Amino acid sequence: MGAIMSAVQMGAAWCCCNTGASLCNSVLGQTGVNATGRKRSTILLSFVILFALLFQYSLAPAILKENKWWKIYSSIPGMGKYLKSAFLDGCDMYSAENGYSEDLYLQCVSNAAVYRPTLVSTIFFSCTAIAAKMNPSLNKQIWPAKYSAFFISLLITLFIPNEPLFTSVYLLIMRICAMAFIFIQQIILIDMAYNWNESWVEQSNICESREWGSGKKWLNAIIISAVSLYIGSLTGIIFLYKYFIGEEGVSCGGNITVITFTLIGILAMTVAQLTGEDGSLLTTAVISAYSTYLAYSTVSKNPNSVCNPTLGNEDIWGIVVGLTLTMISLAWTGWSWTATERLTEGGVEVTRSLTPVNPARPDAASLNLDVPFIEDEDRPTTGLVMGNPNMNSANEEEQFNNRHGSSLWKLNVVLVLISCWVAASLTGWGTISGGIGEGGEHTAANPLVGRFNMVMICLSQTLAVGLYLWTLLAPRYFPDRDFS
Repeated sequence: MGAIMSAVQMGAAWCCCNTGASLCNSVLGQTGVNATGRKRSTILLSFVILFALLFQYSLAPAILKENKWWKIYSSIPGMGKYLKSAFLDGCDMYSAENGYSEDLYLQCVSNAAVYRPTLVSTIFFSCTAIAAKMNPSLNKQIWPAKYSAFFISLLITLFIPNEPLFTSVYLLIMRICAMAFIFIQQIILIDMAYNWNESWVEQSNICESREWGSGKKWLNAIIISAVSLYIGSLTGIIFLYKYFIGEEGVSCGGNITVITFTLIGILAMTVAQLTGEDGSLLTTAVISAYSTYLAYSTVSKNPNSVCNPTLGNEDIWGIVVGLTLTMISLAWTGWSWTATERLTEGGVEVTRSLTPVNPARPDAASLNLDVPFIEDEDRPTTGLVMGNPNMNSANEEEQFNNRHGSSLWKLNVVLVLISCWVAASLTGWGTISGGIGEGGEHTAANPLVGRFNMVMICLSQTLAVGLYLWTLLAPRYFPDRDFS
């Protein structure tokens, strides 16, 4: 009887393993002609976000408070002692024995928990970018092994102490890469706004071709969307002026400067766009809203409680917007048909007209019948073709490398920056706030870090707005140069 049960168990285990292997191969192992690995990369980064949230809001509190979840974690042999020691390493300075509140202690441990999956993701996509640079076809191969390596590495990081890898080395790398992501995010938002504008203009043209005047509703929708974004931006600036400039007799010059220059930048972008022929009002409105968000991110890092009423409270608004921008970036990187084009053609240096016609999705009025619908290299082959299958595979790989060689490694670099942006969004750029000062007011436990983060975000915002202004003004002042 025992032999029969053992045989049944072995059979069931084999079926489960075989089913799992088949499922992984069907989802991750396909390497067709049109596959590039971009979608699998973005799905992996989605798992990183889920693990970062799980570690921050479940694992870290469980370790510190030793609640019921901790009993489950610590029940795994050899896990509890080493895992707790690794997560608390370097955060002991914020313990109650040193005069700090439990909130600061929990915030430090939670931040260290977020750094683990994002660091693994940063290293993973850095290695993938290098591999794709040398051989682009590697980006779509051996994904089951890549996922396995990622999850094994993530498990190993649970037992690595915080210092110096996570809270010193990676913290600095995270801030620098998150700063660079602000520029990439601008490219993403500009591209999405252009495509948004193009799509509705095309819908307007299609409606006009069917019935005169019926396309006006799409143009009105563009104007309403742009005006709504402008209203949101100006409303946000009004609230920033109301809550982040301090009280009477207290100078918050840094906050006032950031908010004022944000308003000036929005006005400058709008005037430059309306007086020229490049860009679109909707695109400028999107960048204006993004600039307002960056202004809020800057002033909310101020370590002075008089100038920053959000100090000591969890920045739910900043986290939600940061994760929203992350999901937008993932969707653009993995599924946008213009992502490769925008990265390979110079990013925001490529400007478009007010009412562009998309050659990849032409409407009836833009068709040129003198141009064949199918390119010569895409025409189906006729007749009997005989050749070596290995030679065909080699030719397919060569064609793939020629087509995607200059884009896949750049897309992996974008995923590296997104990984760091996730860490920055969830941890407030590594700041620890919530302490109580002598007067009972909230203070930042690391005020120098807050000032440093303010400078980094403000500088990124200034350069991003200046770069967009350049794309609007450059064709006007240098007409002899081709910016399209």
